[in-house]
This record gives sequence, structure tokens and C-alpha cells, in this order.
Amino acid sequence: MNITQDKIDNLNSVLTVKINPEDYKERVEKAIKAQAKKAKLPGFRPGMVPAAHIKKMYGKNILVDEINTILNDTLSNYISENKIEVLGQPLPKIDDSKEFNWDFTDEFEFIYELGIAPEFDLDFSSKDKLTYYQVKVDKDTLASRIKNLRKSYGKMSNPDVSADDDVIYADLAQIAADGSVFEGGISNTASVRLDQVEDSKIKKSLIGLKKDDEVVLDIQKAFDGNATIIAKLLNISEEDAQDLKSKFKLTVKNINRLEEGDLNQEFFDKIFGENVVKTEAEFEQKIREELESMMVQNADQKLQADLFQFGLDKVKLSLPDEFLKRWLKATNEKLSEEELEKGYDDFARNLRWTLIENKIIKDNKLEIKYEEVFAAAKNRLDGQFRMYSPQPLSEEQLGQYTAQFLQNKENANRIFEEVKAQHVFDYLKGVITLDKKDIEYNKFLELK
Repeated sequence: MNITQDKIDNLNSVLTVKINPEDYKERVEKAIKAQAKKAKLPGFRPGMVPAAHIKKMYGKNILVDEINTILNDTLSNYISENKIEVLGQPLPKIDDSKEFNWDFTDEFEFIYELGIAPEFDLDFSSKDKLTYYQVKVDKDTLASRIKNLRKSYGKMSNPDVSADDDVIYADLAQIAADGSVFEGGISNTASVRLDQVEDSKIKKSLIGLKKDDEVVLDIQKAFDGNATIIAKLLNISEEDAQDLKSKFKLTVKNINRLEEGDLNQEFFDKIFGENVVKTEAEFEQKIREELESMMVQNADQKLQADLFQFGLDKVKLSLPDEFLKRWLKATNEKLSEEELEKGYDDFARNLRWTLIENKIIKDNKLEIKYEEVFAAAKNRLDGQFRMYSPQPLSEEQLGQYTAQFLQNKENANRIFEEVKAQHVFDYLKGVITLDKKDIEYNKFLELK
């Protein structure tokens, strides 16, 4: 057997693998004998089928399988032994002029294209500067959070006249162009939340209504074409909601209003526990602290995005683009040329960053331990379970679920990549200079 590498340039190579009969004959004969011992064929006792019979019937298939095994092993070993950093996978180069007889005497020659990872150095240092935003709560965000909390612990009332943010319990009936109710049309009784109404004129028409009042509602305009909301209101599918053109007659049956809870000791105790907060000022400060602790995650996400772009701009990497496009097409048969061209730039950007991440991990000997992956997966699952049940799982149950979750290779790889990204992020935060800057949350949201 002979394997040679022809280096086209720094990013592309061609491997030629030559396989002679002496490289595969023994393996093929062994495989044929093994098949003969397992074969169950009419006219022969189990395990007593002659090897020559198996060779005659299945010899070519066995030969193909063995050649493929030899090829895969040879390519893998060559790439590993020669420390070639391959992007994607080797792509076979089809030569229609070559035909094999598959008669156990062929000398095979296979040619593969390789995409090679670029060689590069990293020089992140304290000279590199990025802004790290320390997000502060603005007045509107704080007021909105307090309002939501007061409503969550408030009381329901049924006023005579509707007002902004009320919920109108109403009959909805599909009407024709002349204003008459469609016989056999869509009808449903549902709760219309005024805070979800996007059109200001329509919202205004829904304020000041009393029981049994009727209004014509352009439901698509009211909810800005939100198929999810419309489907729920009318008890239809989202597909039907998207195509709906009709207007509806809304007849008020009842008006519901959630009154905000009073800012008193009973309210404070419900949220934070007995006597933890005693004044409105302490309550407001506690909410501010909680919001700002959550906003640290927003700031970190922004810094991660900025580091991603900064790293790509700083470390200029060339890729074997044409090879990678061919590889993507070969491994995704349904991928169209249009989809490939549209999505390739994002693919290439992410690949470049992965190369940078891997080099940071390797050069700085950053270790990713299984315990970290397990803890990250455990936290993820704990958060998901708490969304559906206020009663937390025991540590033992959560540990069992986590172990099962990580048995799935796709789940394990995803969590591993998240932990790896966090290691790289923490490393870069400690190397570059962070210019800390206070910013209010509403201004922070305007940043790109």
C-alpha cells in the first residue's frame, strides 16, 4: 500500500492511496470464511457453507466492504500520524476514466481532496481594549417590573366600563362585507387582552365599553397579524389565522381588571419573606438589585458578541472556501446552490471563530472537565423543570436526569461546546483590557 500527499497550497492537498492485492487479499479471505461460518443457506447445514460458495455469491460485496475499511483506516491513520488539521472530511475525487473489475486482482487507486486548517498565531493582550457595559436599571424598566409584581399579587375586579390594560371577555363572530354575521362562520368566546392590541385606534375603540356593547374588530390589524394570538382568540389553527381576512363582531360579556397590590408589609413579605423588606424604598432597592444582577448576563452576552467580532477582525484567517463548499454540498444532498451561497459566509465566520477558540484552548492548556459539563447540564435542566413546576427536584433526581440527558451524544456535545465557549470567554476577559462603562438598560437595548 502506498499513500502520497500532493500539497496544492497551504489550504488544499490531494491524497492518493494505492492499494495492491497483497494489501487486501488476506483480509478478504478471512472475511469470506467468517461469513461462511455464519451463513444459513438452503441446501447447507448452518456453518457448513463452503467458502468458495460464499465468495462466488457475495465476494464482490465483501471485497468492497474491506476496501472501504482499509481506505478509512489508512486515511485516518495518515492524517493522525502526520498531524494534518483537516477541515470537514476528505472528499473522494471521482475519475470516470478508471474502472475496477473487483475480481480480487485489481490494483486500486483512490484520490481524495483535503481542506487544511490555516496556521496562525494569537496575540491577544492588555493592549486590546473593549467596552464592558455595567447595566443600570432605568426608571421605566424599574417601574414596569414593580407594576408587574403588583399585578401578580393584586386582586381581580369587574368594573362596569373598560379601561386600558383591562381584559374584555367577549363573543367574537365572523362578519361578511355587509356587516352581517357569517352563518356557519368562525365564532368563539374568549378573553381579549387590551395590552396585546397593537393598533392605537382600535385600542381606543375598546376603551369605555360596557357589558353587551358591540364593536366591529379588524382582528389582523388589531394584533398586527400575530397569528399565535389570533389563533388562540378564535380557537383556530395558526395557518388559518394567517390567511384570515374577515372582520369580527365583538360583543362584551364581562370586563376583568387586575388591580395592583398595595405596597404594604403583607405584599413585601409575600415576595421576599417575612420582614426582609419593610419600606417602599427598601422594596425598590431590592428590585433594582435583582434586575441589575440579571442584566449582568445581558452585559456578558454583549461582550461575548463583541469579542467574537473583535477576534475575527484581529486574527485574519483564510479558508479553503471552494473545498468547504463542495464538502457542504456532498454532506447535505438537499442543500441548494442558493442556500449554500446565502449561508456560507455565516458558516465560515463560525468556523474561523471555532479555530480561534480551539487554539486558545490548546495554547493555554485550558482543561474542560466532565464535572463542569455535568454541572452546566444540571443547571440547564433545573431551570427547565422550574418553568413547569414550582416544586424543585431533589438533588438525586436531578442528577439522574442529567446523567440520562448527557448519554445523548448530541446533548453532550452541545453542553461541552457551551462550557468550552465560557472557558475561552473567561480567558479573554482576563487578558484584554475592559473599559467599564455604566449605561442605563433602555440605552443598552439600543446598542448594536
